[in-house]
Amino acid sequence: MARLNGKRAVITGAASGIGAATARLFVAEGASVVLADVDVRRGERLAAELGERAAFVPTDVSSEADVEHAVAACVRTFGGLDVMFNNAGVPGSIGGIEEIDAAEWDRTLGVHLRGVFLGIRAAARVMRPQGHGSIVNTSSVAAFRANLAGHDYSAAKAAISQLTVTTANELGEHGVRVNAVCPGAVATAIFGRAAGLDGDAAQRTVEFMTAALSDTAPIRRAGQPGDIAEAVLWLASDASSFVTGQAIAVDGGLLSGSLRRNRPASRADLVTLLRQAAEQPEAD
Repeated sequence: MARLNGKRAVITGAASGIGAATARLFVAEGASVVLADVDVRRGERLAAELGERAAFVPTDVSSEADVEHAVAACVRTFGGLDVMFNNAGVPGSIGGIEEIDAAEWDRTLGVHLRGVFLGIRAAARVMRPQGHGSIVNTSSVAAFRANLAGHDYSAAKAAISQLTVTTANELGEHGVRVNAVCPGAVATAIFGRAAGLDGDAAQRTVEFMTAALSDTAPIRRAGQPGDIAEAVLWLASDASSFVTGQAIAVDGGLLSGSLRRNRPASRADLVTLLRQAAEQPEAD
């Protein structure tokens, strides 16, 4: 049975990575999807691949008019809006706090935090009157720990997690659920874009990152876009109808702490060293 049969969705950042994987899964599970992205070439190609239950709408999520247009296109084309996946993102800065350009900071916060705010607001204006809907936001494990991403990206993702909680609290009594997924080390082109690459060049870095990220978490492989898509599907579906206000880490256990296999010394080794130290004669 299709888990999203008959549902209508908008997915931002849908042209590649997590967004594209989610779009494919949504359509396979019976949904009709508006693909919203700034990448026109990839977005149109994916829409053509997915067929009549997919439509591409060029969208810069930092633009109020663009986000409103994407939601309106879903209502107009498919007859309504049941799911909003606010997923679009940019890499953000890679330098220290003294090196971040203010314009880059504004761009990162504009795409991530402003984009999610605009997406939630536009979706709520449709979902609240109809009395149902599921909004899913992409946060990150970087919302919870230092040194997993740049300052601007991490701050934006932490704010998205809190915005998820506050809007879930407001909209829940109207039948609208708001949750977030927090990806861990997922191999996508965003790493290539962080290195200054664009388009196909950034996409060609995915295989490298799949290998590079394979030993960062207890589960010994890189995350894949499909791993996140499955979590989003569950949050979008009626199977999660009693779940709201949650930020769910899909991270292979990354947030559970440092890896035992990489620790410098085991507890037994430490005990042995302490006993050996205790046996040493005292210095004069």
